[in-house]
Amino acid sequence: MSAAEVELNAEELKGIRDTGLDDATLHAYLSKTWKTPDGLYGWLATVDHKRIAQRYVVTAFLFLILAGISALVMRLQLASPEAGRVGPDLYNQLFTMHGTTMMFLFAVPMMEGFAIYLVPLMIGSRNVAFPRLNAFSYWVYVSGGLMIWVAFAFNTGADAGWFSYVPLAGPEYGTGKRPDFWAQMVTYTEVSALAVAVEVIATVFKQRAPGMTLDRMPIYVWSALVMAFIILFAMPAVMVSSTMLILDRLVGTQFFNPASGGDVLLWQHLFWFFGHPEVYIIFIPATGFVSAILSAFVRRPVFGYLGIVLSLIGIGLLSLGLWVHHMFATGLPQLGESFFTASSMMIAIPSGIQIFCWIATIWGGRPILATPLLFVLGFIVTFVIGGLTGVMVASVPLDLQVHDTYFVVAHLHYVLVGGAVFPLLGAVYYWFPKITGRMLGEQLGKWNFWLVFIGFNATFFPMHILGLQGMPRRVYTYPLESGWGGTNLFVSLCSLVPAAGFGVLFLNVVLSLRRGRLAGDNPWGASTLEWATASPPPSYNFPRIPVVDHREPLWKDAEVLPVAEGLRIDAREVIAGTVADAVPQIRQPSADNSIWPFLAAIAVGVAFLASIYTPWAVVWGSLPVAVTFIGWFWPKAIPEDEE
Repeated sequence: MSAAEVELNAEELKGIRDTGLDDATLHAYLSKTWKTPDGLYGWLATVDHKRIAQRYVVTAFLFLILAGISALVMRLQLASPEAGRVGPDLYNQLFTMHGTTMMFLFAVPMMEGFAIYLVPLMIGSRNVAFPRLNAFSYWVYVSGGLMIWVAFAFNTGADAGWFSYVPLAGPEYGTGKRPDFWAQMVTYTEVSALAVAVEVIATVFKQRAPGMTLDRMPIYVWSALVMAFIILFAMPAVMVSSTMLILDRLVGTQFFNPASGGDVLLWQHLFWFFGHPEVYIIFIPATGFVSAILSAFVRRPVFGYLGIVLSLIGIGLLSLGLWVHHMFATGLPQLGESFFTASSMMIAIPSGIQIFCWIATIWGGRPILATPLLFVLGFIVTFVIGGLTGVMVASVPLDLQVHDTYFVVAHLHYVLVGGAVFPLLGAVYYWFPKITGRMLGEQLGKWNFWLVFIGFNATFFPMHILGLQGMPRRVYTYPLESGWGGTNLFVSLCSLVPAAGFGVLFLNVVLSLRRGRLAGDNPWGASTLEWATASPPPSYNFPRIPVVDHREPLWKDAEVLPVAEGLRIDAREVIAGTVADAVPQIRQPSADNSIWPFLAAIAVGVAFLASIYTPWAVVWGSLPVAVTFIGWFWPKAIPEDEE
């Protein structure tokens, strides 16, 4: 029976499973069951993890463009001493919006987006564990980002830094509603991030393909799992702190007012308990990108699988004990500082283990210098520099000298851009064929790499020197006699080079989407399960769920993968198995498309936004939130399970 001859009648399908059906018939049935409706309703109601993940990635890149423009405007102001191109108030908003956007609206959501897309495909599942929660998380994220940028457009942008220290952001010194918009944006994005963390953990633990034991999981999946656990433990701290801040400002509590028994350092403890792990929330999945790309382009499994996995877990655990690293200049007891100095240096050990495992992988393989591998090599160089300066600022005496100087700005960007953006760009080139079905241009890709690599180092390495010369960060101008003008002009001119590199990337994407070479299912000859399905994958991911008996399944079973049968084709089902060994236990229903997550996100967003102006919005806003969640979780009839 061909696909065209299949009559998709619900009554006839009731209870039918995928056992014994030919490929065309199975495709037709599954396409109907897992289809996203057409039109605006389908766009708003879809729960397809791939579509939602693509929205995360595209939206995060749009926020990156906004953050990049704000950075270029700052560099224009700092190109010469005593310049007046940008006033102090706008400059404060620019550097706050730049940092806030890069950390809360670009880096973390970008890594979450890739995890949402790749994890179900890599573990052989048809969707994430909580598809509607996944859709809800995106709408909350994008509404928070739009809120703070619209506020900036109306001159109400946050202006107290991406860390929003009190008392600067408190009721005494905070200007108008600016800190309130920042605090609520944090709440939006962290609700979204926590939702994604829950999805990733549940999906990895319960929906792996039969036979994919924990020691057969791809390293990238391990990195996404560790990222999700760090989010789960670290991000509630910043949600609590931002809520306490807005309560101080709007309700009159005194959490951070020393005159009434509060403590300004409490803010720093809560914020940095989240803020330093956030670096690893961004960095750890990037190392998963590196391992996946290396394996494909050196034609061998990554050296030291167990060592890398244990390093990822070790980094995740140690990241939760480093936050005082950012507070050495606050006058804390020296004995306490010594412990955090030790832990800050200790985290270099598991990071170094990964570096040496990657070098051994390259050494023992046959490297193919395609664009994704170039970005991996660029990552290793820049991250080593960032890691070395991190060990330097972990020393209290040096940190006291360079704290709040451009040395820290340089270190931060080497760690975050070198440690996350380079692997991210490699991942874009690596998985673009899977997502779109077309290859990115290799020649433009190499231009993209060299412009970003050379431009980044030329822009940020001199900032170390500026910091050692004493130039403070977060200043909108500097005196002529300081002697910093020449270096700042050089930095400002060089900042145009990586911007041009990103322009080449976007040009490459547009050209490739229109007329790029067709990719095929596995253009890189990679070994993991996402390359076992079509490019781009169908709505149901896999017609039959693969069975895994090796860490590199596509290299072991290059022709035909073993598969499991028995899932229904008239209702959305996924396999749920044991945590350790992925032994199938039940056929778990998977949620269908629904408009309620979108409506719930609107209700939550309106309540958050209105609470900036009146605390009563929390009370009255809870009513539409309750209505939408009741609609979301209202029991619905499902087809009977007929044997």
